[in-house]
Amino acid sequence: MKNQNTSSSIKSWKEDDRPREKLLLKGKDSLSDAELVAILISSGNRQESAVDLSKRILTFVNNNLSELGKLTVNDLIKFKGIGEAKAIAIITALELGRRRRLEEALVKPKISSSKSVYEIMQPLIGDLMHEEFWLLYLNNSNKIIYKNKLSSGGITGTLVDIRMLFKKALEISAVAIILSHNHPSGTLKPSNADVSLTKKIQEAGKTLDIKVLDHLIITEKDYFSFADNNLM
Repeated sequence: MKNQNTSSSIKSWKEDDRPREKLLLKGKDSLSDAELVAILISSGNRQESAVDLSKRILTFVNNNLSELGKLTVNDLIKFKGIGEAKAIAIITALELGRRRRLEEALVKPKISSSKSVYEIMQPLIGDLMHEEFWLLYLNNSNKIIYKNKLSSGGITGTLVDIRMLFKKALEISAVAIILSHNHPSGTLKPSNADVSLTKKIQEAGKTLDIKVLDHLIITEKDYFSFADNNLM
């Protein structure tokens, strides 16, 4: 049986507040990002504690966990104290977090706002380094009945076949669609091509009695809604 004073002493704490013990005593929400990474890597190097090393790694990616998740094993092992096993542990943990977020998005099939579209699409395309164009096909209750990647392109653009877009809508009896594509550059401003394509798809939808509800430009941290900005 543990001594009752163990929790208060924990070897006088310090050493960056000993993240493992802190998690046990105060809960996971009490830990900083650096402390969570420190638990993953377990130890630092001769000059740095695990927490200090984790802080240095996070500083390298501007304290952005999404950017940390993009680092490769070769990127991470450049930090003194990070070997292949520790690098793999970091990558694995962040990938599990990404997949968890994706699963949470997939169980919210009803569209109630542009933000709900963003929450569904960001895990799919928000972090990509190339453009992808996706469609959400909806029934008359605004529930998603199908998601489809229509095209994938380069850094600056992707081609969209409007005929294929509506062919699928007719096949599954969708009554409405929502367009979305990502901008790897991070800019939220729609291009002239984006505006022109949206209008063409809207016009085609009218003849088939299929509503085009919105078009979202997705980036890593934000989105632009054509409907919210009166461009539909």
